[in-house]
This record gives sequence, structure tokens and C-alpha cells, in this order.
Amino acid sequence: MSRKCRSRWLVSASLALCAAFAAGQDRQALDRQFQSAVANYDTEHYTEAAAQLEALLPYGSKSFEVHELLGLIYAAQSQDSKAVDQLEIAAHLKPDSAAARTNLAASLFHAGKSVQAEEQFRKALELDPQDYDANHNLGELYVQSRNMTEAIPLLEKAQKIRPSYDNGYDLALAYFLTGKLDQARQLVQNLELIKDTGELHNLRAQIEEKDGKYLAAVNEYETAAHMDPSENNLFDWGSELLLHRTYEPAIEVFQQATQRYSKSPRLFIGLGMALYSRGKYDDAVKALLTAADLNPSDPRCYLFLSKAYGASPNETDDVIRRFRRYADLEPNNAQAVYYYAMSLWKGKRVEDPGQDLQDVESLLEKSITLDPNLADAYVQLGNFYADKREYAKSVPEYESALKLNPNLADAHYRLGQDYVHTGEKDRAQAEFEVYQRLRAEQLAEVDKERAEVQQFVYSEKEASSSTKQ
Repeated sequence: MSRKCRSRWLVSASLALCAAFAAGQDRQALDRQFQSAVANYDTEHYTEAAAQLEALLPYGSKSFEVHELLGLIYAAQSQDSKAVDQLEIAAHLKPDSAAARTNLAASLFHAGKSVQAEEQFRKALELDPQDYDANHNLGELYVQSRNMTEAIPLLEKAQKIRPSYDNGYDLALAYFLTGKLDQARQLVQNLELIKDTGELHNLRAQIEEKDGKYLAAVNEYETAAHMDPSENNLFDWGSELLLHRTYEPAIEVFQQATQRYSKSPRLFIGLGMALYSRGKYDDAVKALLTAADLNPSDPRCYLFLSKAYGASPNETDDVIRRFRRYADLEPNNAQAVYYYAMSLWKGKRVEDPGQDLQDVESLLEKSITLDPNLADAYVQLGNFYADKREYAKSVPEYESALKLNPNLADAHYRLGQDYVHTGEKDRAQAEFEVYQRLRAEQLAEVDKERAEVQQFVYSEKEASSSTKQ
């Protein structure tokens, strides 16, 4: 829904305006001032137009045209509350105007009042059921609220009334989101004949991906990025390559993207993930440190930074500093405290294995207090005690972790080692057997890691889609 609506009433005769102005005034002068405001609106000189119309309000309180145009000007300036006030008056003055209802609905929607917007769009449609705008606008509202069942019939009708790119794109998107992939693909192909755009190729890529046609999806994302190298298109192209483990091309795309959009945390996260997956751990850490600085509160960045740092001995001080900051920003976040503990522990082991690690122990205990279901924290606290040969303390920590997640292979192995040290050979053998079985299922860990990548990519795409709409 565009903020600037072309209003058909602007061609109305000056005599109609004059009749609406208060008696006893120079009506021709007022009308000239109104027409000047119209000209300023048309040339997007909104401040001047608003000042002219505000001066007219005392003389034209009953003028539909004055209130309507002033409302449209406020809408163009993103002054949604003021726009709604004026457009409500206009709709009251001319309740049978479908255009007035449409303009009011658009401003209500932009003001965050979607229920009231839907009501006005419906009234506009009732006033003119065969109007393209009435069908399209209500259909688009339903697309943006993800109500595709209501959206599709309206968008189909609008497309029959007047085939257009904007309505067609909304309809193709609705088809895609409801799994009507053949209809979506065909409509996109038809729209390319009207206007070939990057966003169309991006949508077609999503269609091909959902249909399991990976190579076609990659090609469409690449085309979209070349036609329109926006942050979204570059992210989608790189992410598609990353999802399907073509890491070197993904790295190249994300590197180019981060050079173009150096303030985008998600692009640096994507680059870090691609570098990590390719085994370039030092470079991955550097990319993820940049992402952490760009968005210090994004938990996904720290998940992948913890993985990359676990495989890289470098950047210790910088990594610890970022995890400390995250823990300070999120003092009640068990995962943040856990990450800080682990980064500190690794850093101290690198610097001096004999250092006092009491602060690490305290942080691990705090993370468990904050989240008693954080199995990894129990495992690491068990490792902490086992390294000190305090098996009476380490065994219960491993057992607690395995109650929460019986598939933690390393916990079974470390628990087996502790049983060896405490002389419980049968129990140790049982734990080692479980460990061997779980290690044989290493593919599950690969799948888990890929699921984490998918979760990041799809959540970013969903967020991007919501922002665009």
C-alpha cells in the first residue's frame, strides 16, 4: 500500500471547493491557495502544501477536499496519527467515496491499526466491488498479515480486472506461501514479461528451493543479486550456497557482500559460518567478532563464535572481551554466562594452565542456576572437577547432564573415565559402549550443525520478508 495515493477528486471543479469554504471570505483566493497546495503536493513539497492547507482549515472545515489532501500530505510525511485524523473527517464528509475509505485504510494500516484498516478496506470494496484498487489493497493487507486464504481470491480478481506487476507479485507470493508452486512459477514467468526485476528472480528462487530444485534456485538467486545487489539478495544467494555446503562460492559471495554492506551483522555471521564450515577457523572468528560488534545482543552470533573459537587458538583476548560484554548485556541469560565461562576457561588454559579457575567455576554454576536444563553447563562443570581429580563432584554433574540429554557422547566418555578412576569398571565399560554407539552416529552431529545453519538462514529470511512488507 503506497503512502502517496493518486486522488481522482483533485480534478473536481473549483466551484465545488468554493461552495465548501465559509461565507464572507474571498472564495477565489482560497481556491487559488488550495490549488497551489495541490501543486506542491504533486511536486512533493509537502511542508509547503501542509502549511497552506492548515491555513485553509478555519475556512474549509466542511471541505472534503481540504481534509483529504491534508491527510494524504501527512501520510506522505509519515505523520500517521495526524493523517488518520484528517482522513477520518474526509470519510465522514463523503461516506460513499471508495477512494476516501481506501486512503483512510492505508493510513490506519501504517499507524499499526490493522483491524480498523481492514474494516475500511472492506467498506471500499462494498462501495465498488469491481474496483482494482479495492480488491488489490484488501488482498495485500491479507498477504502482509499472512492470511492467504482471504488474500488469494481478492488478488486473483484484481489481476483479472487489471493485470499489474504489483498485484501479480503479491498473488505469486501468496501462491508460493500456500504451496501452489506451479501456479506461483507460471505467474512469475508472466510477470517477467511485464517487468523483469531482481525481486521476481528472488521469489522464483524460493519457489525452486521449496520444490527441491537446488541448482535452479541458486541460479535464480544469483540472477537476482546481479540485477539488484541489495543486502537481501546477496544474503539469500550466499545462504543458499551455504545451506547446500558449497562453501567456497558461499565465502566468495559473503566476502563481496560484506565489502558492499560493511554494517550488516547477518552478512558477517553468514561469512563466519561459511569460513567455519570450510575449516578456516581463524578467519571465521574474525568475521564473527565483527558481527558481534555490529549487533552485540544477537545470540546467534555467539553460538557460531563459540564453535569457531573452540577450533581456533587465536584472538583469545578479543573473543573473551566480546563474550564478557554479552554476559554483561544479558546477566540473566544462562547461555551468555556459559559462553563467557568457556571462553575464559580456554583463554586461561592457553595462557597458563596452572592459573586459578575459580571464576570459571562460579560462572558455570551461575549458568546452571539460571537454567537448570542447560546440559552443556553440567558437562563442562563435570570436566572442571574431573580435571582436578575431584571425581565425587564430577560424576554427579555428568549424570545430571545425561538425564537431560542421554545422547551426549562426550559426557558418557568422561563419565566412563571417572568410573575407571573410582574403580567401578563395569559401569565404566557400560558408558564406553554407549559412547562408541553414539560416535558411530556422527552424521547426526553434522545434521544438527546444518539445522543450526538452516535456523539462522530461515529466521533471517523471515525477518527480511516482514520488513519488506
